Amino acid sequence: MSKKGKKTSSNLHKKNKHNLGYNFENLCSVYPKLVPFVFKNKYGTRTVDFAIPKAVKTLNKALLLSHYNIKYWEFPDANLCPPIPGRVDYIHYLADLLKDSNIDTDSIKVLDIGTGATCIYPLLGVSEYSWSFIASDIDENSLNNAHQIVIKNDLSQHVELRQQENAEHILKHVLKPSEKISATMCNPPFFKNEKEAIASTKRKIKGLGQKTDTLVRNFSGTSKELSYKGGEKAFTHNYLYESSLYKTNCFWFTTLVSNKELVKSMYKSLKKLKATHIKTIEMAQGNKVSRVVAWTFLTTEEQNNWN
Repeated sequence: MSKKGKKTSSNLHKKNKHNLGYNFENLCSVYPKLVPFVFKNKYGTRTVDFAIPKAVKTLNKALLLSHYNIKYWEFPDANLCPPIPGRVDYIHYLADLLKDSNIDTDSIKVLDIGTGATCIYPLLGVSEYSWSFIASDIDENSLNNAHQIVIKNDLSQHVELRQQENAEHILKHVLKPSEKISATMCNPPFFKNEKEAIASTKRKIKGLGQKTDTLVRNFSGTSKELSYKGGEKAFTHNYLYESSLYKTNCFWFTTLVSNKELVKSMYKSLKKLKATHIKTIEMAQGNKVSRVVAWTFLTTEEQNNWN
C-alpha cells in the first residue's frame, strides 16, 4: 500500500474515484488547509484522525475540490458531514440503473429527498453525470445553506431547491402532479429519536478507540437529519405509500436502507402497492455493506415509451 494515502475499500463502484484510497500529497497540494490534519500512523501511512469532526470535514472539502471541482462547501458544524466515497457510490449505482433502463442520459432529472445543508448528492450527480436535480428538505435553514452552495458553485441551472413544509409527507407538496422525473434518491433518518442517535454515536466513537465521556459525532448531524418518529422503518413505509400516488411521474424510486431486516417488509408492502419491478442493489464499502432498494410502478410498455 502506498504511503501517500489511506487505503479505502476496493469494493467501491468501479467508477468511484476513491477506489485506490486518498492521495494526501495531492489533496494537500490542492487544498492546503488539510495539511495540519494529516499525519503518519504507526504503519507509516498518511491519514487523518477520523474521530475529529473538523478533520473529516476538511478532508471532504479537499476531495470535493480536487475530484469534483466544488469550490465552495460551507455549512454549520452541527449539520451532518457526509462521507464522499459512500455518497458518490449511490450516484454511480443509480447511473447504472438508469442506463440499464435505457433512459435518455441527456434528460435525466433526479429528486433528492432530504438534501440537507450540504446538498451533497446534487453536487456529485451534476459533477459526474451532468444530471438535473430537484433537492428537497423540511428544514428551512438547511435549504438556505444549500442555496448558497448551489449559487457559489454556479449550479443554479442544474439544481432546484424545494421545501417540504409538512413533516407528515415526503413526496406530497414537493413533486408536482404533472411532473416527470427519472428517479428519486434518499438517505433516510435512521433513528427513532435523539436518544437512539446518541447511543449509536457512542458505539462508533468506541469503535474508533476514543473515549465517549466527551460526545462528539465525527460526521456530526442534527436531530432532524438523524431521527424520524418511528425511525427508518416508519419513514421508509411512508415513502413507499406516497410513491404509489405518483406511479407514472417517476421511473425509479430509490432509497438507501440501513437495516437489512427492513428490506423484506418493503418488498411485501411494494407488492401490495402494485409495484411492477423491485430491485436491491448491494454496495460494499470495506467491512460495511449497505443497500439501495429501487422500485417502479411502470408497465413494460410505459417503460419502453418513457423517453
